[in-house]
Amino acid sequence: MLGSGSVERLDTASAERAGDVLLFQRCNWCATAMYNRLLCHVCGGSDLRTEASAGTGVVRHSTVIHRNTPAARNVSLVEMAEGFTVRGRVMGSPATIHSGDRVQLSTAQDPVRRQPVFQLTDGPYGGWN
Repeated sequence: MLGSGSVERLDTASAERAGDVLLFQRCNWCATAMYNRLLCHVCGGSDLRTEASAGTGVVRHSTVIHRNTPAARNVSLVEMAEGFTVRGRVMGSPATIHSGDRVQLSTAQDPVRRQPVFQLTDGPYGGWN
């Protein structure tokens, strides 16, 4: 039998699969934000709630991959405004993506690699407002 919390989690999971939102977990004990975890990496707590991200972030590291693909692609670590880091792809030429670039979520899940896809926004990172 599913409780009301379980039904809410199923609805948010279907929303993420549809590509609408990027979901992350926040620890109810220490309020640490994390992506796709079972336990809090700070306090070890298992009482996590699911939240939707605003979708804005900053590229912290980007690398170009040439294997298993017909063209070069990038893989980036993006620090989201909520405080968690996620691995994903930034659209555009792989050589033009640098650390500090501001990005916005384009789709929550790439159909091939099952990672979030971001697009560059105007201007380099200047701090959260």
